[in-house]
Parts: sequence; structure tokens; C-alpha cells
Amino acid sequence: MKLKELREESNVSQKQIADYLNIKQNTYSQYETGKRQLPIDVLIKLSKFYKVTTDYILGLED
Repeated sequence: MKLKELREESNVSQKQIADYLNIKQNTYSQYETGKRQLPIDVLIKLSKFYKVTTDYILGLED
């Protein structure tokens, strides 16, 4: 997944993204590292936030 790359390019912290998603920073960190599966609703919110497709976030397209 490209979550960390997108976040760093956008110059946002894990805490800021976690707040946007109404989740704990630790939970978001686990999404970035792949330790926790990304729920569909979170995937959709992130694709809207970063203005990219869900496939891009999942690494299915460049």
C-alpha cells in the first residue's frame, strides 16, 4: 500500500490523518505498516482525502 508515501508527500502526520478518520494514531500506523487490514470505509475516505483512486492506494495501479 502507498499510505505512508501519500502521507509524506502531503506533508501530514499520522496523527492528523487519524484525527480525520476519527481513529487512534496507533490504528492508522498499523494500516500503514500492513499489520492491520484497511477497512473499505477508511480506504474510501483516504482516496478522497488524497484525491487518488482506491486501486492506487492498494498498489494495483501506478
